[in-house]
Amino acid sequence: MDKAQLALSPGLTAGLGLTLMIGTGLVFLAIAYMIKTRLVRNTHDFIISNRRIGLGFGVGSVISVWTWAMAVMMSSAMTFQWGLSGLFWFVVPNGFAVMAVIPLAKVLRKRMPAGYTISQFIFSRFEKSRLASGVVTVTMIFGILLEILINLKGTAVVMSTVFPIDWRLATLLTVAVVLAYSYFGGLWTSVMTGTINTWMITVPSAIVVVAVFSMIDGGATTVLNTVGAADPSKLSILNADAAAGFGITLAFGLLAATVADQTFWQKVWAIRPSQVGRTFLWSGALFYPIPICLGVLGLVGLGYGLTAEDVGGDIVAVGPYLVSHMGLPLVLVIAYVLAILAACYSTIDGASSALSSIVAVDIVKRYAPTTSESRLFYITKLSMLVGGVVAAVIVLSGADFTSLVLTTYALKTSVLMPLVLAILWPRTTTLGFVGGIVLSILIGMTLRGIYGELVGTLSIVAISAAVVVIAGLLSKRAFDMGDLGVKQAINLES
Repeated sequence: MDKAQLALSPGLTAGLGLTLMIGTGLVFLAIAYMIKTRLVRNTHDFIISNRRIGLGFGVGSVISVWTWAMAVMMSSAMTFQWGLSGLFWFVVPNGFAVMAVIPLAKVLRKRMPAGYTISQFIFSRFEKSRLASGVVTVTMIFGILLEILINLKGTAVVMSTVFPIDWRLATLLTVAVVLAYSYFGGLWTSVMTGTINTWMITVPSAIVVVAVFSMIDGGATTVLNTVGAADPSKLSILNADAAAGFGITLAFGLLAATVADQTFWQKVWAIRPSQVGRTFLWSGALFYPIPICLGVLGLVGLGYGLTAEDVGGDIVAVGPYLVSHMGLPLVLVIAYVLAILAACYSTIDGASSALSSIVAVDIVKRYAPTTSESRLFYITKLSMLVGGVVAAVIVLSGADFTSLVLTTYALKTSVLMPLVLAILWPRTTTLGFVGGIVLSILIGMTLRGIYGELVGTLSIVAISAAVVVIAGLLSKRAFDMGDLGVKQAINLES
């Protein structure tokens, strides 16, 4: 395996790349317009799909928003950096994080059946505390913006690696394409196009990876032997450095990315109650093959002896680089690009839909409850456009992909334990909840900057949980979860 043999496949022109980006968007735009005319009549339909999502669309939509740029690109990057240990630590917590939503989702769907957002739950749970709900709302918005910009970054990396397209142009075009079609149908569009995207991700990815190994004499055996000869530790899944360097941080971050993310809670309240548990169980299980399949491209990169400089400086480009430089048939390179576009597009429109629900329920209807339905509908849609523009501006600053992911997860981890305890432990107090989040960010992020990812993440988890528990034990009050349905502040169905 000699990297000198790798060369950009002919036919990968800028025109082809732009056609794939725009063409995919136009197909989804047509679908979105049909959805708008048949299923979307008001804000309630736009942000919660009238609570009519079934098992099939539910599983497809959850997998699609969870299979974002990180899953399809960072899986190969971490394998490239750490070997099989990187693939292990990336894959194992991913599916489990989706399944971890199940017990919490069942509690809230039973106790608060007409809910919309997790911030709305916090508002009702803590006696209409605008402080507690405000902290969660800000955290959720920030997390959603980071999700959008990470996937914008992922799209830009892929398109600029495979095609002679400036990454800045790819970023701006992605914003325009995705927001154009998601603007019309909201969550219904996200669910239906997301299900289509799930098929676009899984089937082509499997075919492309098989083709990659077929291009190598000896296939997988040659790759494993070459990697093992260069560095035997890359074939071990027990590399402690991988666990400390990113694995443990990522594991907690993945849990936080589902449990403390409105993208998933929006679907919890939109899926039919009888299908919530099955949807998240099957979504977590069926997700696993995707990062495993695409992650092994990192081993191929190691076998060829590639460096970060060879792939443009950012190791998340190792997968796109290999697919476009190994001499695969043009149709397979296109299939791979469409799979990446599907992953990034579906997560961006899912996150944009989640943002619209937060703006409608936790900002407009809470602080301006007399806002008319027509005006609310307009503001809800406009918020998606604003979120996309803000995320694009941040991406254009040139932030590093891996750093964005780990920073996102570190911040989300601060909400993880306080939120879980607020749902499951009646003695969780407003002071403990807010204090746990704020102190864990202030102290934990400082320690993260000084001592690294592992110490910072464990500190964030420990501080946030400890503050909530101590405050709860000092208080003699216990919240009655049966009051949630009565105390729910906002119901767009009425």
